[in-house]
Amino acid sequence: MASSRDDFIIAIRSAFLKRSTQQKFSLLTLVFVSMFVILLSSLDFKVIRYIKIGINEVVYRSSFIVSIPENFLINSFIGISDYSTFYDDFKKNKDELNKLRSKNILSEITQNENKELKELINDYVSTSDKLLAKIIVDHKSPFLKSIIINKGSKDNIEIGTSIYDQSYLVGRVIEVNFKTSRVLLLSDLNSNVPVTIAPQNIQAIVTGSGDNDGEIKYIKGGFNNNFTKESIVYTSGTGAIFKSGVPIGILKISENASKSDLNVQFYSDFSQLKYVFAEIVSRSEIKSSNDNQTSNSTIEAKIKILENEKEIIEDSNTKFKEENDYLKTQVNDLNDQILNLNNQASKQNEKIDQFDIDKEELEYLRLNLVYSRKCQTKKLFSKGYKIGTPEYKKCILNKGKKINE
Repeated sequence: MASSRDDFIIAIRSAFLKRSTQQKFSLLTLVFVSMFVILLSSLDFKVIRYIKIGINEVVYRSSFIVSIPENFLINSFIGISDYSTFYDDFKKNKDELNKLRSKNILSEITQNENKELKELINDYVSTSDKLLAKIIVDHKSPFLKSIIINKGSKDNIEIGTSIYDQSYLVGRVIEVNFKTSRVLLLSDLNSNVPVTIAPQNIQAIVTGSGDNDGEIKYIKGGFNNNFTKESIVYTSGTGAIFKSGVPIGILKISENASKSDLNVQFYSDFSQLKYVFAEIVSRSEIKSSNDNQTSNSTIEAKIKILENEKEIIEDSNTKFKEENDYLKTQVNDLNDQILNLNNQASKQNEKIDQFDIDKEELEYLRLNLVYSRKCQTKKLFSKGYKIGTPEYKKCILNKGKKINE
């Protein structure tokens, strides 16, 4: 029994040592090893589970480490793009703000010049202030269109004071008491207001119709055809009764068989008024001795405005310079970080290359155990290779075949 067992072992050893079956045995071994690994993976052993977890952890962390430089470069590029976009928007807003400030300064200069010209023409300066008044009596009559307000002479109300609904003209004071005043509305039959019709710039007079609108009167023939429904009516200031440029209403054109009637639809609804504003105008004469002083004050005001504009421009330039320096610093820091990451990536590539070399060397050692006799013997070659030479290594990597094959 023992001799038969020894014969079986000897037969297996002789089969393994035969050169013709050596390659088949290696392939068969790999097949069995693969089946064994698959069988182990299907079994829920604790050791196999830990090995799986370890392999997954190594693969995950290796891929994470390798992807760090690429992710950082992508995030840095996105951050720089977002910051540049934000800076462009900030610069655009700053430019718009400076333009608005410049327009405001030009408006102040124009106002000062306008005031100076008015002083030269009228020899007096007029200032106005609006006083809030409440309507206490509203006379509703087919002919009389007037209201009573709770402001009178004690509040500096005078006959001819203009009355407004917000910024729209509604009438003027015709009677003043100590605490109350009567206001004649524009819709009254006795109301006559010199107006200008825009954009045609035609002068006319608006009279009350006794209703909620007015009528255009005293227009030279031939101008009626120039009007449109978008025409605006505002005070012309002729006769110095009302201030010029106060809006009243829009033009209404009604076509009849005989003629074209022109009416004005007032901006304010006079039947719904509860509070109005009375414009208190005060005038101060300009003395001739103060002409030089007024001129000097106007010049000083212009110089101050220009100095403010210069200061705004200098502040803007300083802030732009600071922002530019800050951006340059950020760009330099990012370039340094990119350089460091490139160095880290190159080191990792060197490690990977070294790993490939070690893997190739391991493969060479494994094949050397199998094909070393073929590369040393002279049976297959006219001349053998010396161990350690490049030719010998190529022969081993070619699995014992000729190099020129």
